[in-house]
Amino acid sequence: MVNRSPQATGTLFVVSAPSGAGKTSLCKEIIDFFPGLRHSVSYTTRPPRSGEVAGEDYHFVSRDVFDLMVAEGAFAEWAEVHGNCYGTAIRTLDEAQFAGYDILLEIDCQGAAQIKKNYRQGVFVFILPPDFSELKRRLECRGTDSPEVIARRIDNARGEIRQSIWYDYLLINDDFAEALEKFKSIVVAEHCRTLRVLGMVAAEFGLSNTTEKT
Repeated sequence: MVNRSPQATGTLFVVSAPSGAGKTSLCKEIIDFFPGLRHSVSYTTRPPRSGEVAGEDYHFVSRDVFDLMVAEGAFAEWAEVHGNCYGTAIRTLDEAQFAGYDILLEIDCQGAAQIKKNYRQGVFVFILPPDFSELKRRLECRGTDSPEVIARRIDNARGEIRQSIWYDYLLINDDFAEALEKFKSIVVAEHCRTLRVLGMVAAEFGLSNTTEKT
């Protein structure tokens, strides 16, 4: 487990993956493992699905409210998908950072690119399937998509994977348990980065909180 100092600044973890790579399952496990890591709750204009809880799964708002938030510059990123809008509020990310807890954002490559422009200290993780044949098998095993939809998802995956080169970490989800352990290692390693730790220990050890080398 990672214990955070009360003076710690929360870290933003941004996770992307093509459909079928196992992103949702890995993110759920990683959040359950680290008590100081929370899931970002996005805003959406779509109606709640069965079992979804407002404020936990999404903040459900009207299109008028969403458009007003866009006009006011309230979103760190947003997009319209299949007629519904989804967005991550700047306030959500800033509150997590200043409260000292980490936040995990599951988002597509387009949204991640928007986030990276303004949150360069974020940690960007891309989850890959071992290969396209395994990706196809996983999508078929879901039993929820037609062959045409699966083919479209695989075609989309090719474009998404091309975007993975600018992420900080590439995590291949071949064996789930092994991928989860590597994911945990990424979180722990990021908490040990000099720039993240220096602010917490500078006063105690008489260190200068600067990136200049001596």
